[in-house]
Amino acid sequence: MAGLTVGVIGLGFGRAHIPAFQANGCDVVAVCQRDEAAARKIADAHGVKGVFTRWEDLLERARPEIVVIATPPHNHLAIAEAAFARGAHVLCEKPIALTVDEGRRIVAAATRAGRVAMTGFNWRFPAAMQTLHAIVAEGAIGRPFHIGVRWLGSRWAAETAAATWRMDRAQAGHGVLGDNGVHVIDLVRWSFGEFKRVAATMGIPYPARSAPGVSRPPDAEDWCIVLGELVNGAQVSFTSSRVAHGVNETTLEAYGSAGAVQYRLGREAPAWWAGELRLSRGGAFEPVAPRARVPAVERAEAFEQIGRGTIAPLVARMLDAIRTGAAPSPSLEDGLRAQLVLDAAAASAARRTWIDIA
Repeated sequence: MAGLTVGVIGLGFGRAHIPAFQANGCDVVAVCQRDEAAARKIADAHGVKGVFTRWEDLLERARPEIVVIATPPHNHLAIAEAAFARGAHVLCEKPIALTVDEGRRIVAAATRAGRVAMTGFNWRFPAAMQTLHAIVAEGAIGRPFHIGVRWLGSRWAAETAAATWRMDRAQAGHGVLGDNGVHVIDLVRWSFGEFKRVAATMGIPYPARSAPGVSRPPDAEDWCIVLGELVNGAQVSFTSSRVAHGVNETTLEAYGSAGAVQYRLGREAPAWWAGELRLSRGGAFEPVAPRARVPAVERAEAFEQIGRGTIAPLVARMLDAIRTGAAPSPSLEDGLRAQLVLDAAAASAARRTWIDIA
């Protein structure tokens, strides 16, 4: 649907949403960030006219038809409720809230408003992952037995790397579980089934690296290991880390009664956002050609690649839901279900026991 107006609140990861909506013919009319100079630089680079330092002013004066919420999670509830009250559709970054209770309030606000509401699970959309989902649904691996995932990054691997709000649980809700682990949870749920229970352990390697303006040690985890059991009996294990030197990749392997799949997404190859997929039907693994289109991205800037390569297909789904009334996917409800697993994993690590998913 061309021509809908968009406001982007939060320009950390949120800057990747600007080219994603522009690639779909939308008019990004305003952006918001507390640092006005930085916000204006990003806006100028993308031809966006409206620049605000307060999200309340963006909603009041720009009145966008679609609001992207890409702030730290402690702001999500207030912004979402205000956006829905103004009749806007909402694309909310993950995790959708600080807690399950806040997530339920956001979902309820969307229901009352009758607006399209989606979660920013953009890593469903690499062509290889779309293909994995399709062939698993077709029965390519049969009944799933066990699934293993590694989501590793090096952004805070060095002790000297500058800390951010992501080290503060009061702002982030979770650490690496909210950064990357929530995507793992979504990918597993989406293709293999709902979680039944989880057990987790996690850690903070540099206890002196506190968030800016916070005068206590960091309390949001930098690495975690999660074991899970799905409702269908399949076993899941995943490692998520933002302190893994020398790596920035996601791998997923799933083994079942009829075969197995291996997925990898790295950042080193041209058009890396397509991903790689291999399938075994009992013998050797063979490459699988993607069924989904791989978006072309002309600019080399990282947020442009992420936006046009992985968020733009999500935006296309959102616009289709707005236009036709189709059920949005990934929905805000998907974000809430992932939040249930996030909170259970955190409780497990604190209590050192298995936690059932409510």
